[in-house]
Amino acid sequence: MDNSRKIAVEILNDVINKNAYSNIVLNNKLNNSNLFDIDKGLTTEIVYGTLKYMYSIDKMLDCYLKNGIKKLDEYILNILRIGIYQLNYLDKIPEFAAVNECVELAKERSKGGSKLVNGVLRNFLRNKNKIYYKNTELDKVCFEYSFPKWLTQLFIKQYGIDDAIKILYGLNQVPTVTVRVNNLKGDYEDIWRKLIENGYNIEQGSVCPEAIKIVRGKNIENNPIFKEGLITVQDESAMLVASTMEIEDNIYVLDLCSAPGGKTTHIAELLDNTGSIFAFDIHKNKLSLVKDNASRLGIKNIHLNVMDACIYKEKYKEFADRILIDVPCSGLGIIRKKPEIKYTKNKNDLKSIIQVQRKILLNASKYVKNNGIILYSTCTLNKEENEENIKWFIKEHPEFKIEPIFYGNLENIKYDNMGTVTILPDKSMDGFFIAKLKKQW
Repeated sequence: MDNSRKIAVEILNDVINKNAYSNIVLNNKLNNSNLFDIDKGLTTEIVYGTLKYMYSIDKMLDCYLKNGIKKLDEYILNILRIGIYQLNYLDKIPEFAAVNECVELAKERSKGGSKLVNGVLRNFLRNKNKIYYKNTELDKVCFEYSFPKWLTQLFIKQYGIDDAIKILYGLNQVPTVTVRVNNLKGDYEDIWRKLIENGYNIEQGSVCPEAIKIVRGKNIENNPIFKEGLITVQDESAMLVASTMEIEDNIYVLDLCSAPGGKTTHIAELLDNTGSIFAFDIHKNKLSLVKDNASRLGIKNIHLNVMDACIYKEKYKEFADRILIDVPCSGLGIIRKKPEIKYTKNKNDLKSIIQVQRKILLNASKYVKNNGIILYSTCTLNKEENEENIKWFIKEHPEFKIEPIFYGNLENIKYDNMGTVTILPDKSMDGFFIAKLKKQW
């Protein structure tokens, strides 16, 4: 029988030391294990929880390791990390069980490693009231929400302390699974009823008319409702994109960065299988995800092709009525789902991606018809990738104007005086940015 904690350590090793994506490696490991569902739940909890709080966990561990964490064996370090996570952040696991399991895991590595793990974890338990951060407001915030200092400072500088705290809190929430109803195969009420009949506890979405929140229930992608194409798993922030594009029957749409296809297929559904969507991606293998999604959903109006959105293609000059550019970005808005982003990104990554985004935006401006719309979106909260890019573009291209967007008065939706929208992350929605640009002549 597989051990849930051992698998958790293996996953952490892949994510932290081999730059694997947490969601992908977790799914692969769990699907190939013989764990019971309850043990799979524990593995998932430990992996995401340890990644979420790793900044603070490492601060704690540094106090109990003579030479700090940097010189420690990576496998032993990850055992210590899951140990501290369980002892400090989980109430449901008895302390002795958490310590003993970690010691047993370390024994498989080395006798010395198991002694170290035992000593560190028991020392931690003896110092439960210890303060692990310097006595400054910034250090306290970084430790409490477990975010690196540079990233915490970025949010405070760009949003102010109050909204920065909301962002940090929101990015630590366990995300709700949300599904989008496929209007090509059924209506909202029918699919709502089927989900309940299949044992799901559900709620209406926060803002999107096609959204249903899965409060409780088994893996949705294993369900016949999903397999038959009645629904798609998609975050509600991402659902707003297609519905903001003023989709009309029989128009031409370009989606320049389409994989894995969630927004592409939503556009197709709103087109009611009329018109044409030309969906591109730089990676051929990722286009197969779009194709698979479209096939499952019964969509017939998507044309797929490999293309680098940064390179201008004359054949698409003034070709499209609508263009979606969900541009590559730093991903700071989806840390709820990929907590390793806290540690894999740095300031230089944020700077370098901006030139890519601007090239894509410039090309899109040449592809759209007069009176056509470009929808610019990102899943980041870095204003330099968002508002600053739009300000730059409008200054360079006065033939475009920003069309103001309004989604209602939800607390986490922020409107600026330009007319663009930032969605702050919460339990239901990823951090997101949307700007709607209309070509006037």
